[in-house]
Amino acid sequence: MKLAILQENLEKSIALASRFTSSRTQLPILGNILLRASKTKLLIASTNLEISVSDAIGAKVEEEGEIAVPSKTFSELVSNLPKETVNLKSEKEQLNISTSSFSSTVLGMNTSDFPKIPASVNKEKSISLPKTIFSNALSKVLFAVSSDETRPILTGVLFTFNKEGLTLVATDGFRLSLVKTNQLMNKSTNYQFVVPRTILFEIGRVSEDEILLEFREKDKQVVFGVGDTVFSSRLLEGTFPDWEKIIPKTSSYKVTVDKEDLLRAVKLASIFARDNANIVKLIIDKEQVIIKAESSAAGRQETKIEVKTEGFDPELAEGPFEIAFNYKFFEDFINSVSGEEIAMQFSETDKPGVFLDPSSPDYLHLIMPVKIQG
Repeated sequence: MKLAILQENLEKSIALASRFTSSRTQLPILGNILLRASKTKLLIASTNLEISVSDAIGAKVEEEGEIAVPSKTFSELVSNLPKETVNLKSEKEQLNISTSSFSSTVLGMNTSDFPKIPASVNKEKSISLPKTIFSNALSKVLFAVSSDETRPILTGVLFTFNKEGLTLVATDGFRLSLVKTNQLMNKSTNYQFVVPRTILFEIGRVSEDEILLEFREKDKQVVFGVGDTVFSSRLLEGTFPDWEKIIPKTSSYKVTVDKEDLLRAVKLASIFARDNANIVKLIIDKEQVIIKAESSAAGRQETKIEVKTEGFDPELAEGPFEIAFNYKFFEDFINSVSGEEIAMQFSETDKPGVFLDPSSPDYLHLIMPVKIQG
């Protein structure tokens, strides 16, 4: 392998690939980045066996070939080189790196043990996801994904494709986020699978206008094509919760509140809630909602917010309706809302609250209440 490439292009691609390497001592090849030169491209790839990335960047290739090099060493070298042309030349299991004023030899490995990973997407079998729409949908569900590895199925997002479009669902057992979009280039598919959150965070960073998604059912794998970059991931196995049964069918109390007013009230309450298991109370009373929190160490506070109330019947309710939530869950949802108002619906104190963004009718969020004494 012998080629010349711009330092800034090489550095960017290596930085991406480095995030997908693994330090598993039993498989040292996974700590390496694959470099493969062919025609006018340098393919840079890495994998941790669960997620992989391959990135093709332009290069002046004199000799084709490939080598695997240690991720940490190579990335540190490249990131500190001047922004000029970098020459790469491999001989057996060594890679020579040089510029006009620098030269280095890095010990590499034979690529025969490097796992086979997708380097392209089949466009005919792929679904086109407009970047802006898809990224916006991800931002409304990713924060609700669980980080508890003891329940692996909850550490990903459920994708459901059908004739109506795409539905994304995420839950950690305490809250649930759901968003639908019908703005897809291909609606003839009928798939359902769960994608790990890690690769979705990476997809959210991309700058391309279009993302191609290919579902490889036989391989239990999903592949995303983003320009010249291909991400692939294993799918999570298991039974995802039946989210449709979780959503309350009726609501006794419906209120609409200004988003900024609610966010300010929750932030004020969080000052005291942090010392009391993050609990904030909502009290719905005719034309207002009261946000309360207290701490035996810091004190107490309450904020009153004017709201539009539906379904409030003092005689039926025998007084104001009171429910408690973890303020962090509340704050996460508020920050995901793009509109100026938030709609909240409640039925019983032990049933999940339904939170909506009136400006995004296909977005729904549930939060389980906290049981409180008295």
